[in-house]
Amino acid sequence: MNPHSTSRSGGAQDSPDPPDPADPEGPAVHEGAVHDVAVIGAGVVGCAIARELSGHDLSVALLDAHDDVGNGTSKANTAILHTGFDATPGTLESRLVRRGYALLSDYARATGIPVERTGALLVAWTREELDALPALREKAAKNGYAHCREVTAEEVYRRLPALGEGVLGGLTVPDESIICPWTTTLAFATEAQSRGARVLLGHRVTGVDGDGGEDRGDRDDGATNTGSGVTVLRTPHGEVAARWVVNAAGLASAELDRLFGYSRFRVTPRRGELLVYDKFARPLANSIVLPVPSSRGKGVLISPTIYGNVMLGPTAQDLDDPEATGTSEAGFDFLLAKGARLMPRLLEEEVTASYAGLRAAIDHGDYLIEADPARRYLVAGGIRSTGLSASMAIAEHVRELLTTAGLRAEPRTGLPAPPRMPNIGEAGVRPYQDQARIARDSAYGRVVCFCERVTEGEIRDACASPLPPAGTDGLRRRTRAMNGRCQGFYCGARVEALLDDGLAARREGQGAPSRERGHCAAPAPQPAATAPGEAPA
Repeated sequence: MNPHSTSRSGGAQDSPDPPDPADPEGPAVHEGAVHDVAVIGAGVVGCAIARELSGHDLSVALLDAHDDVGNGTSKANTAILHTGFDATPGTLESRLVRRGYALLSDYARATGIPVERTGALLVAWTREELDALPALREKAAKNGYAHCREVTAEEVYRRLPALGEGVLGGLTVPDESIICPWTTTLAFATEAQSRGARVLLGHRVTGVDGDGGEDRGDRDDGATNTGSGVTVLRTPHGEVAARWVVNAAGLASAELDRLFGYSRFRVTPRRGELLVYDKFARPLANSIVLPVPSSRGKGVLISPTIYGNVMLGPTAQDLDDPEATGTSEAGFDFLLAKGARLMPRLLEEEVTASYAGLRAAIDHGDYLIEADPARRYLVAGGIRSTGLSASMAIAEHVRELLTTAGLRAEPRTGLPAPPRMPNIGEAGVRPYQDQARIARDSAYGRVVCFCERVTEGEIRDACASPLPPAGTDGLRRRTRAMNGRCQGFYCGARVEALLDDGLAARREGQGAPSRERGHCAAPAPQPAATAPGEAPA
């Protein structure tokens, strides 16, 4: 137990009573609550860190500027569970991706996160790319992955007959998988909350007071220690105090790092645009088609998705605006030209959606994860697209660095079981297909979104879940509603009405803690969450 903390049973910090759900703004400040650790950033990495730390005798707060978890970079990536075969050997990224692949694979099985082990095939189109395959296989072996195999052009076409002409050879990576990034982030946050962590959404950190250190007089940088051992994070909805702070703020990580007195890295928002093709295209690409990295860069991939679609992309464009998530005509033209070369038949299928995500590219060749014991502060920056795969290992590494730096974190006993998440992947049984579930509750037989086969019961359950959606975007990520061919044109009004009704029922006092913008409810640890219609384990 941290000697400075006042904790109740289970390690959760004492806190004010939950706010009135009818109050849309919530309390102005978090009076008297001092957390052991505040994690800033509720993307997949921040949520994984909050989950890991809340499994120890610590009070944890998870803050995010958005109104939902996973609402930044984590919601718009290529959704691949990487083995780490192509990471730079000897780097922190290589070690954590390899470890994270094993951890997340096991966690997905325990929680029901959709995963499909499709395998991947690196396809060589030029002599330069073909000559690079042996070195890539050796690189994979150095990274601890020994299952890559070089194959002929004939074998490539046998596996992927829809590829364009001109293939010279390939390299197999049989354990690469596709995963649901939305469910992963939500599972981490749900489990962190069930372990007693406070999830504070709409809490953009605008300032930092204090330096978190013990009373040591003047610091080398000219600042003066307050001696309180507490850092106060200022947000539009009040102050959040913590003895240790973890910066997992993604695109905002460098800006936040500067608030703590550092100027060690710069984040460049790197926009990646993708095209999502209709489910009829899925037979064309039942495995991930990876480009061979060359002197011209990593290139564009074709990948099936856990939702039954096929994805083409991403582009890679460095920008200045961290909010520039719009797609572009130039990006579309680039992807269509690449698609025509890689898999011409794919372009005959309909595009269901297009989107763009921003990756936090930094001027550093590896993950930047460093702790400052004097400041009681840790930064986790430069977490590239591999962060989804490495997330649980990053969380382990962060905890180890914090304990080495002086945080006392004893593992808790009697933790609630991991949540069992609703299945929104095509490889598993969906509620509309489950006759036994429909017999128990007919709401699972009433399809609302026909493109994605989303039922009334799933929308109801999302609204009643421990971390409900704040709006239609969050509902899309929890249920797939309005994500199909019509993009909500047919079902949008009905879906929105069900969402409004579900959230209104929640606000009227159904017993679930409120998470509306500015609310600061600190629920006691709960039993494990269950999938809609299922009994607790």
